[in-house]
Amino acid sequence: MYSEAAMSETIEVVAEGGVTSARGFVAGAVRARMREDWDKLDVALLYSETPCTAAGVYTQCNVVAAPVVITRKHLADGKARAVIANSGCANAATGERGTRDAVEMAQLAAARLGLDPHEVVVASTGVIGIFLPMERMRHAIEAVELSAGGGLAFAQGIMTTDTRPKQSAVRFGEYTLGGACKGAGMIHPNMATMLAYVTTDAPVAAPFLSRTLKDAVAVSFNMIDVDSDTSTNDMLVVLANGVAGGEEIAEGHPMASAFASALTHVCTELAKAIVADAEGGSKVIEATVVGAASAEDARLAAREVVRSLAVKTAVYGHDPNWGRVLAAVGNSGCRMEEAKTGLWLVDRDGHELCLLENGSPQPLAAGAAKPHFEALEVRFRVDLGLGKEEATAWGSDLTEEYVRLNSLYTT
Repeated sequence: MYSEAAMSETIEVVAEGGVTSARGFVAGAVRARMREDWDKLDVALLYSETPCTAAGVYTQCNVVAAPVVITRKHLADGKARAVIANSGCANAATGERGTRDAVEMAQLAAARLGLDPHEVVVASTGVIGIFLPMERMRHAIEAVELSAGGGLAFAQGIMTTDTRPKQSAVRFGEYTLGGACKGAGMIHPNMATMLAYVTTDAPVAAPFLSRTLKDAVAVSFNMIDVDSDTSTNDMLVVLANGVAGGEEIAEGHPMASAFASALTHVCTELAKAIVADAEGGSKVIEATVVGAASAEDARLAAREVVRSLAVKTAVYGHDPNWGRVLAAVGNSGCRMEEAKTGLWLVDRDGHELCLLENGSPQPLAAGAAKPHFEALEVRFRVDLGLGKEEATAWGSDLTEEYVRLNSLYTT
């Protein structure tokens, strides 16, 4: 599992890095007006100059968008080389025509790049239940200009209600790994997030890539919440082209741990960026659960705290009603014993204010907890006192602005 200590020893953050920070990747985006009332980059293309091993994780919603269905098929052999993505239209709940359109997106990108269509990942995000304007898509794919500096444009081209692009990249040894994602609403992922793409110039064996991706997702994208909704279009895809050379990284390789740490770091940074840009959000909530009897218990409890509407609204209103945190833990399904449970507020410098110890509330000076709730990041630490496992989750508060945005999204 990724740790801050491991990162500090083996990983160097790449300033303003993204999906083209790794060697051999180019990208770009154009304005195609996939949604007529939007005038922004909305068709994005990412391409590796050499073949890649690839792995993906996908939405667990039972309404699955056509591009997700096609991408699953294309990545079944653990290989891919390009991503074609659009915002503004999800191409979800669109029946047989939606499937044909997703296939055509792959074919168009493949023709542009000289690839087999099965080497192309297809992605869409936006409004559910409307058809893609394929004539605009055809022109857009031909118009995208690809470059090693096009990573930012790619990140912008997949945005919907996001207020800013989300990117991250690191170097580890001779290798670079970078990523971009989008997401601000419909975020309570059971796999990844709305759309996320990670690239690396390291040579990585497909089975190892798949396993480390799932491990990274478990502690990053699967630990965030905005509004308890999982999208129809969620996917996270990793491409490894091996351009930097060297022996293939697999289990037991000297760089295996460093690769896993790099992947987890980038996924975590991207996931936290989604929470920080949540629709209508004004604060980030961080819940760390320690002393759990199992890793699953720790994750259940931490996720429930950040998804609780009672906690979200208390944080938004600066109301130090910390009993809501305790109730969320109790409702999470984790193993817990109230008499062994502790709860603290943690400020930005790591100083802790004890609210509950061994199941008993602690004496506090009047107003002592309120400044913690007024901070831009509100941090809770829960100790279940039952074991050694721990987990951290991140969420946003719930505001009137979230309701306004989501009541007017298509109008």
